[in-house]
Order: sequence, then structure tokens, then C-alpha cells
Amino acid sequence: MASTLAWSSAASSSAPSSRPSPRRAPSLLVVAQGKVKKYRQVILTDDIAEVGKKGDTLKVRAGFYRNFLLPKGKATLLTPEVLKEMQLEQERIEAEKKRVKEEAQQLARVFETIGAFKVPRKAQDLVDIIKSQLNRDVDKRLVTVPEIREIGEYIAEIKLHPEVTAQICLWVRVEKVREVVWNADGGALERWMMKRVVEDQFG
Repeated sequence: MASTLAWSSAASSSAPSSRPSPRRAPSLLVVAQGKVKKYRQVILTDDIAEVGKKGDTLKVRAGFYRNFLLPKGKATLLTPEVLKEMQLEQERIEAEKKRVKEEAQQLARVFETIGAFKVPRKAQDLVDIIKSQLNRDVDKRLVTVPEIREIGEYIAEIKLHPEVTAQICLWVRVEKVREVVWNADGGALERWMMKRVVEDQFG
């Protein structure tokens, strides 16, 4: 009897267990996300009161950009590509400014050294002379001819550029002029009168 019990015990210990194996708990993957950006670096594409002017680069709240600037087309994100394009555009603008200034300086030298025409009494006269002599159009509003009231030296100016102004000197003198006047009887009368003469720096 003892041996039988021992065998049964051994057999029962080697028999496979009918109890189900415990299930493994599902693993939970946690991914840490970075903080949501609260600000955006933008460039304004239009003037906005109390915010900035077109072309300004600003740091604005993300909600302001998302809800106002972007839908209304008032700004764009300042990406490296946009920044590079801005730099290239600024270089083009500076080159054009330099070219215009150099052209104005050359034109000023022409106006200040040419002696082919007398300086006129009013701005429109000077504009007409420049057109006929040099085939160039000049805005009358850029021309300043001083009012001549007495003898002396005057300066006529042509504003060719914010940094370039052509200056032409005028000397006003008085000379005695002989004049012939015809009377009612057909006779000629000779008289002398004093006349103001305006000369430029070329005589």
C-alpha cells in the first residue's frame, strides 16, 4: 500500500496541470511629447495698427497667428527659406538704391557743368530747357528757382535724389540798355533804361 501511494503521488506530481496559466497584463506605451509652442516668429505682410508695419518680423502668440494673422493673410511664418528670400530682396533693393543715386550724381554733374543754356526765371522754364537740350524729363516739383528781386547771387536747385541736389549759380546784375520807342506820329524815340540781367555761372 505504501508503494502504491508513493507511485500515485509521483504520478500526480508529473501530470500536467489543468489550471489555466495567468494572462500577462497588456503593456502601456507612454510617449513624452514636447511642450506646445505658445509663440510664433512671423513676418507681417500688411500694416496692422498697434502691432507693426509690413515687413516687420515679430514674435506673436500662436493663437493670435492661427486665429487672426493667418486667416486674414496678414503674416507668414518666418522660416529659413523666407528669411533667405528677405535677405536677397534687401540686397536687390540696396543695389537699386545705389544705382539710382549714382545716376542722379552723374546727372547733377551734367547740370552743374553744362553751359549750353541760360538759367530760366521759373521752374517750368528749366524743365522745358532740360527736355529740349538733354532729352530728359524732370518733375517740376523737384526744381527750385529763387525769386529774383534785386542784384546779387542766387542758387537754382534740382532735387534729383534724396541725397543728391544739383545747384546752379545765378548772378543778377544791372546794365544800361538802349531802347527805341515809336510814338503816335510814327517817329522814333530813343531812350536808355536800366535792365536786370540774369546770368548763370558760365556767363
